[in-house]
Amino acid sequence: MNIGPYSLRNNVFVAPMAGVTDRPFRQLCKQLGAGYAVSEMAASDPRLWQSEKTSRRINHDGEMEPKAVQIAGADPAMLADCAKYNVERGAQIIDINMGCPVKKVCNSWCGSALLQDEELVARILDAVVGAVDVPVTLKFRTGWDRANKNALKIAALAEQSGIAMLTLHGRTRADGYSGDAEYDTIAAVKAAVKIPVVANGDITSPEKAREVLRLTSADAVMVGRAAQGRPWIFREIDHFLRTGDYLPAPLVTEVEQLMDEHLQAHYAFYGDYLGVRTARKHIGWYVRDLPGGEDFRRGMNRIEDCAEQLNAVRNFFAGQAAYGERLQYGFTEEPLAA
Repeated sequence: MNIGPYSLRNNVFVAPMAGVTDRPFRQLCKQLGAGYAVSEMAASDPRLWQSEKTSRRINHDGEMEPKAVQIAGADPAMLADCAKYNVERGAQIIDINMGCPVKKVCNSWCGSALLQDEELVARILDAVVGAVDVPVTLKFRTGWDRANKNALKIAALAEQSGIAMLTLHGRTRADGYSGDAEYDTIAAVKAAVKIPVVANGDITSPEKAREVLRLTSADAVMVGRAAQGRPWIFREIDHFLRTGDYLPAPLVTEVEQLMDEHLQAHYAFYGDYLGVRTARKHIGWYVRDLPGGEDFRRGMNRIEDCAEQLNAVRNFFAGQAAYGERLQYGFTEEPLAA
């Protein structure tokens, strides 16, 4: 699997997710087997480039290559300038967001709202591709709503403009994240273009990843929400696709260490005040479906000190060893007697 000159180690990717795929989390996913990761979307408005939020989103210091930045906006010239700005600061791949379904984004005519104006889409693609000498990719949806699905037209415009790879979430903007992903549309796009196509949507397990690749003939799969709290899903999928065998659930001791490393990197990235607060959602995802996880999550959300939060997480995962040497999801019985 290649994007321009970059050869990727596998075809299992991390989806860009606002408020989730920051640098510490991307690094962890890559460490645990993801072949590629894209940053959270960065605003194209130059007035925001120096803001703390945008600066953090485009920070790839020390990250495993290739370093990909996703940009969002509606003005072709502004997006082109944003692409150049990020390339000058180390971005090796630029991804254009035409897939975000969030109302706040769409109300600004960004994200998947752009799919309503094919002429504007073409101008944006031409402007960004022409502005930089690195690969430009596109993430989009199947259309604005089910009565207005134009993924094939958007894919053709993208290929004509020189886009290096397409990632298609198999839902319309109106679908949000409800219903089932349209793998038939992804298959139709793959059959219609010669550039790589990545299938995104509802990929929650190794079996599902294999099935989606079979149904769509896509070159890769992109995993989003299923990776929240379970970043080892990437090595599980990669191993299954290569061998047909399942990896066991991770060892409790390994997850203890991973959580420790993730949280410390998270605190260093955000600072103590913001770090302890933004870490809560990640911790909540990690403990979801584990014995005692919900009670722990409620108590942990009241902690406002990084060291105390880290110690609480260490103690929680040390306690999971009572249920077995590996994580026991959905396990509700009492711990084993000593």
